[in-house]
Amino acid sequence: MGTPPRVMSEPRHLPSVDSLLRTDPAVALIEQYGRELTVDAIRQTIETTRTQLSNNFLTDQPGTHELITQAGELISHWLTPTLKTVINATGVILHTNLGRAPLSISALQSLLATAGAYSSLEFDLGTGGRGSRSIHAAGLLCQLTGAESGLVVNNNASALLLILAVFAKRRGVVISRTQLVEIGGGFRMPEVMVQAGAKLIEVGATNRVSLEDYETAIDGKPVALLHAHHSNFKMIGFTSEPPLKELSNLAHQHGLLMIDDQGSGALLDTSRFGLGHEPTIQESLASGCDLVCFSGDKLLGGPQAGIIMGKTELITKIGKHPLARAVRVDKLSLAALTATLDHYLRGEAEIKIPVWQMISAPLSKMKAKASAWQSTLGQGIVIDGQSTVGGGSLPGETLPTRLLALETRNPDGFLASLRKMDPPLIARIENDRVVLDPRTVMEGQECILLSHLRQVLG
Repeated sequence: MGTPPRVMSEPRHLPSVDSLLRTDPAVALIEQYGRELTVDAIRQTIETTRTQLSNNFLTDQPGTHELITQAGELISHWLTPTLKTVINATGVILHTNLGRAPLSISALQSLLATAGAYSSLEFDLGTGGRGSRSIHAAGLLCQLTGAESGLVVNNNASALLLILAVFAKRRGVVISRTQLVEIGGGFRMPEVMVQAGAKLIEVGATNRVSLEDYETAIDGKPVALLHAHHSNFKMIGFTSEPPLKELSNLAHQHGLLMIDDQGSGALLDTSRFGLGHEPTIQESLASGCDLVCFSGDKLLGGPQAGIIMGKTELITKIGKHPLARAVRVDKLSLAALTATLDHYLRGEAEIKIPVWQMISAPLSKMKAKASAWQSTLGQGIVIDGQSTVGGGSLPGETLPTRLLALETRNPDGFLASLRKMDPPLIARIENDRVVLDPRTVMEGQECILLSHLRQVLG
């Protein structure tokens, strides 16, 4: 005999939305959240309950109080933000998934002041007429980099897209196969170029390219040579690429544009801090590049932005393109970026910009913090470790640090518990132990971190 068909019970009688709204708990919800949201939550709770009863997922019909409680929990769920502040104890300084560069106090103050009032975003205070938002950071950028002019858009991918759309639509752009990179989220350099309408001209092999390869490609009448920095990977072994200056000279000999997608936005020499040398914006421009684009929220240490620096006539043309409006930067990013650039001009980037504070922090400070955590908790051991820059910058480069290592039976479960805290605490697993790196824990977060750890260690 076969299995008898499952008998579905008839939907049971549930109170109406109106009757529930007249109860004291519902009135309290209305006072707290408003009538419209409360009605939506109660209606959805009733529908969900009716479905569960019809499918025998519930054996007992919930009472009025339970239904209102569920509606309140649903409202709370709806209103809980998904974008939360977290404590980063991973040791990855520019953690892309955690928002990359945290802003300096001055940048936060500037952002708050601009957000809370009207501003001269596109108003000329001298003439009383319409102004341009492009002036607010351009002057500082030119002073820092030596470029003739600059333009800020919403991120570096859009910066490159805009450059190619303006100068290379239906025209060839030469790029080495060693630089056909894919960045986070699956965005690939060839696909960006195609979206801009450029014709991709690949040269060289996957590990080696020569100046002669570029010279041969010029016979195809391209409009530009494009150099893309290896921001998120490192080539080792039998590899070679011509220097940027030689590429610039070649491009100019043939009347072509030299474009450098520098990416990381380094304005300081990273080798001073025990890291490999990351090419700087100043170096790219000094090599003769006509246009250089980079991110604002990587090694520059500011808000998300795409920055284009170069010759005035080229920047002016870019700014007039219709796509420039679609990818323009907002007033809050400009406010934070301007304040961040001010730190560089004052020579205080290492002590004011969080990214550079973390990079320049001495090993002795990391040891002292990790030891203090261990002493406070009375658990764990302090071990040697490595911090990474992250964010597609300086791949393979690390900074020595000290880690607090905690032995637990279930490291994955331990991390899951830390992620449920408020604010969530993000750490990592190394050799089956939960490890926490003090280098990326912001000032003012250590007490919260220790409180979270105490609760989970329990």
